Amino acid sequence: MSSTYVNTLLFGVYPYICLATLLIGSLIRFDREPYTWKSDSSQMLRAGRLRLGSNLFHYGVIIVILGHFVGFLAPHWAVDWALSPVAHQLLAMVVGGIAGAIAIVGLTILIHRRLATPRIRVNSRKWDIAVVLMIWLQLALGLLTVPLSAFHMDGALFERLTGYVKGIVTLDAGAADLLIGAPLTYKIHIFLGFTLFLVSPFTRMIHIWSGVGALSYLFRPYQIVRTPKTRAKDPIRS
Repeated sequence: MSSTYVNTLLFGVYPYICLATLLIGSLIRFDREPYTWKSDSSQMLRAGRLRLGSNLFHYGVIIVILGHFVGFLAPHWAVDWALSPVAHQLLAMVVGGIAGAIAIVGLTILIHRRLATPRIRVNSRKWDIAVVLMIWLQLALGLLTVPLSAFHMDGALFERLTGYVKGIVTLDAGAADLLIGAPLTYKIHIFLGFTLFLVSPFTRMIHIWSGVGALSYLFRPYQIVRTPKTRAKDPIRS
């Protein structure tokens, strides 16, 4: 089995399997098991360190995710007028590095809390522990790419990675070829990222969709709240 074939299988075929499973699996779970669509918070078992760890992790990881979407999917015409490839890469390294460090500190607190507290550990499913460890590893790999990127400050590698992500989104059959010769850390980071998409519909990570859906609250019509005092003045009731 040639290395080119393996590269195409892992980075040209596998991503679409993961994305299709994420979309179809999420729809099926929402339709058949809507009451399992939750994060299964352990706050009632122990509130200590939950707020600190959760806030650090969620704020950090949200910036990381948004940074990945904007940094890798923004069209060239929307970026090139303001940033050169080198400046774009440096911005991604600084912002992503800081946000990733904040997120992994928060997740470390949450993992220690989950594993070191007997009540939480007993009530944790195997997949609960597996998923948070996968996310921790993914964040660690992302942080490892920061010093690696410092050795490729010409922007060429960053442009290849950007082209790969855009190629996957635009269904470019040759997108996987851009990762041939890329450092192994980047490849593992990408592979694990798509694997997280793959397992999301079957784990507590499904609640991420609810976070995205919550944005609709910004555009919904105002609610009319009727208090007892306003109801008393209602001419229809009087």
